[in-house]
Amino acid sequence: MPEPITGKTIQSEIQKQLTESAEIKTLMAANYSKPVQEAVELLLSAVHTGSRILLCGNGGSAADAQHIAAELVSRLRAERKALPALALTTNTSTLSAIANDYDFSKVFVRQVEAFGSPGDILIGISTSGNSENVVNAIQYAKENGLKTIGLTGGSGGKLCGLVDVAVIVPSDSVQRIQEAHITIGHIWCDIIEQSILPLTDRSLCECKD
Repeated sequence: MPEPITGKTIQSEIQKQLTESAEIKTLMAANYSKPVQEAVELLLSAVHTGSRILLCGNGGSAADAQHIAAELVSRLRAERKALPALALTTNTSTLSAIANDYDFSKVFVRQVEAFGSPGDILIGISTSGNSENVVNAIQYAKENGLKTIGLTGGSGGKLCGLVDVAVIVPSDSVQRIQEAHITIGHIWCDIIEQSILPLTDRSLCECKD
């Protein structure tokens, strides 16, 4: 029989997981910030030339793709122009049609073919780096003139060797990787937002979420 869960064991688990999450982010700040910088420099180049930012992923990574796209199209902290970002995870009719007519491994690559152009950026998000539909989309993007960024974890998986910039969270825990991914996404959005605003216009907006 498992031991009953008590308030003390719950508190211990909460503290353990919060500490683990903080430790991963501290480790990234100390040793893994360079690829985060290289990725945001690619994104800044796209933003300042009017190119699109496309994002894809599965499950929690799909949610991260949508979250980052929403911050770019709407706003993060400051009033500024909308930016052309598109999560390829949101149109259920398109996703189910491609999965039904072709294969689930093609749900993102078909959309990159439809919406991507040379100079655009595709961000592929996969905690393992091995999600077939994400890998296929990245390969197509590379072959057709898009720049590519991988958000992954562990060893980096297949994405690591394919993308222009690989941002690898040094963890094998899906939870810790995804927590770091959305933090990195927020950093990117914040830097992009600052880059398109004059210093005098960087006033913070009231949060309405």
